[in-house]
Amino acid sequence: MYFKSTFFEDYQLEDKRVTLGRTITETDFVVHAGHTGDFFPHHMDEEWCKTQPFGQRIAHGTMVFAIGIGLTASEINPEAFSRGYDKMRFVKPVHIGDTIHSEITISEKGEAKNPEMGTVTEHVEIINQRGEVVLVCDHLLLVKKK
Repeated sequence: MYFKSTFFEDYQLEDKRVTLGRTITETDFVVHAGHTGDFFPHHMDEEWCKTQPFGQRIAHGTMVFAIGIGLTASEINPEAFSRGYDKMRFVKPVHIGDTIHSEITISEKGEAKNPEMGTVTEHVEIINQRGEVVLVCDHLLLVKKK
């Protein structure tokens, strides 16, 4: 991880970056359940899940989001501030043993209330080892102008 100043003018629509992958483990399920208190059987009860249509444990959507977004944090941009995330959807389930990576595309740029700043939207897709999108969201940034 390193610092890299990227100003509003430096962002180009349709620019894309792809992260490395990360395999989801049973430990991830247990740690995330402990952090959040979400011990629902869909995530934690292997035997119960065998009786359900999905047949196996499903990763917490919030865990997939946290790991997928964490993969994007390879550089620190001191010129940008996260305003949050919009339009998050859990598209497909993630299971123990799946490997996910993130693909980030600059999808929008605009003016901000403060004329010294601009807005940038990064469209994020989290994708499994089969090339299937499992989660989508838009990351909203406020970025300093030059």
